[in-house]
Amino acid sequence: MKEPAVAYNKRLYTVEEYLDLEHEAVEKSEYYQGEIFAMSGAKNQHNIVCMNVLANISLKLRGKPCRPYNSDMRVHIPQNTLFTYPDISVVCGEPEFYKNDEYNLLNPSVIIEVLSPSTRKYDMGRKFELYKAIPTLQEYILIDPGQVNILSYCRNGMEWERKEYSDITTVLIINVIKLRLKLTAVYEGTSVAML
Repeated sequence: MKEPAVAYNKRLYTVEEYLDLEHEAVEKSEYYQGEIFAMSGAKNQHNIVCMNVLANISLKLRGKPCRPYNSDMRVHIPQNTLFTYPDISVVCGEPEFYKNDEYNLLNPSVIIEVLSPSTRKYDMGRKFELYKAIPTLQEYILIDPGQVNILSYCRNGMEWERKEYSDITTVLIINVIKLRLKLTAVYEGTSVAML
């Protein structure tokens, strides 16, 4: 129930120092306003849900102008300095990158986070506020891998409309990419699907 842990003491780093460290790092870290935060690994159900959703999105978008990325694609928000690794991001149109380096995506249309106990509060609160600064972001989706619960936030002008999915027989709608995804497909292979 906490935010990611600070990885490099309390020293403040420049963006360039962070990117240099991250280029050589074995494990991924986030960056925000000079601080670097270690990212922990994910449990089995988290990984299964990520793969289920990514596979379904990839299949739907094949041959279309939108492209999904997994958690290896770092997203940067210049407006607030955040560098982070969403579980899944989708870009519609040409991807744009910070300093044209192809490591730091600037223009996701959809971001999907699969919740972990250690980052749940952060993903649902502060991180969402930081993500809102992305001009191209239209949808933010939070998936709980431990129970049937998905929160979807859709940008409508200056407001974000919230929809909750808690019935495994329903369908998650991702408007930007016109995808209807059965919750049974989201949770397939997890203990949640067997309840």
